[in-house]
Amino acid sequence: MRHGDQGRRLRPAERTEIHRRVAHGETHRMVAAAIGCSTKSIQRLFIRTGGFAPAARIRSPLRLSLAEREEISRCVAAGDSLRAVARRLGRAPSTIAREVRPNGGRSGYRAYQAERRAWQQARRPRAGKLARSPRLRIVVERWLARRWSPQQIAHRLPLAYPADSSMRVSHETIYRSLFVQARGALRRELTRYLRTGRTQRRARTRPTRTGRLRDLVLLADRPAEAADRAVPGHWEGDLILGRAGRSAIGSVVERRSRYVLLLRLPHGRTADQVRRVLAARMTTLPVQLRRTLTWDQGKEMAEHMQFRVETGIPIYFCDPRSPWQRPTSENTNGLLRQYFPKNTDLSTYTQADLDAVARELNGRPRQTLAWSKPAEVFARAVATTD
Repeated sequence: MRHGDQGRRLRPAERTEIHRRVAHGETHRMVAAAIGCSTKSIQRLFIRTGGFAPAARIRSPLRLSLAEREEISRCVAAGDSLRAVARRLGRAPSTIAREVRPNGGRSGYRAYQAERRAWQQARRPRAGKLARSPRLRIVVERWLARRWSPQQIAHRLPLAYPADSSMRVSHETIYRSLFVQARGALRRELTRYLRTGRTQRRARTRPTRTGRLRDLVLLADRPAEAADRAVPGHWEGDLILGRAGRSAIGSVVERRSRYVLLLRLPHGRTADQVRRVLAARMTTLPVQLRRTLTWDQGKEMAEHMQFRVETGIPIYFCDPRSPWQRPTSENTNGLLRQYFPKNTDLSTYTQADLDAVARELNGRPRQTLAWSKPAEVFARAVATTD
């Protein structure tokens, strides 16, 4: 974070980008680093907007565009008459006159200033439906106080008032009235009646954080044979993240041979997706070569118990913030960064691409293997299991 950015105001394009990134699952810290602002600025933005992204600004084709205003500025500076400008743009002379006169006249007209003024005048905040309809608002507030959800209220209104079309409101409008300060037709304290008690709207695509993983078996309980690398079949795994954490690749490396497998995650790095892809790949190995798997306490392993049932492989978890407890995986990920640099969009790689990288890495002689290749050591291990 740059200290000079902490107090600056966010530009409209930055506010839109912040909402987009958070909706796709990025943390406030990640977004702040990408935008170049402070996390406090993002928090203040979400408090003010209630978690709702700003509405898209759409220009009517009847209105002058920025390109037309720039053409007006050039023609006026060149001394052309307003009628000549109108003919050039295919607009009515009165339209050009109404554009130039209030924006500094012929001598002071500037396209960017006129554009900014036009957008400011177009912002005419209209009171929300609940603010315009006291009767509807009273009913909604009464039902919220009964701990009805906005969805229940929206669907109950047509049943309760079938002949009164004015007694209709969507659940999104109710949420917006509760959460957005500028449109707060409903009393903000009514949020305490919501099931979640939230004061901000959460995007549906945003992953929910559910706290620590359950039923963990820590590294201290891993068999001693895994620690001394004497027996093959003990693995370490991790995710390699792409640009802004929006894409990922799974990497699994066998501790004794340093043999690496790469897993494509085309549908994201949720616990369900990681479990499915990882289980499908690990079950292709001989049973004797899938003894244990070591991972960190990332949320992608939330379904570790189901993974163990499906594969028979127990997972042992490192202590929090202790990557050195997976030394083989950390070293391998460092090598993989030669192929997948940081800030790369990893979703562009196919499984064939990943397999080619794995083959090349498994074909490198390694000093720790007395200059044997991981593929050679792993092949001998496979042969002994036949």
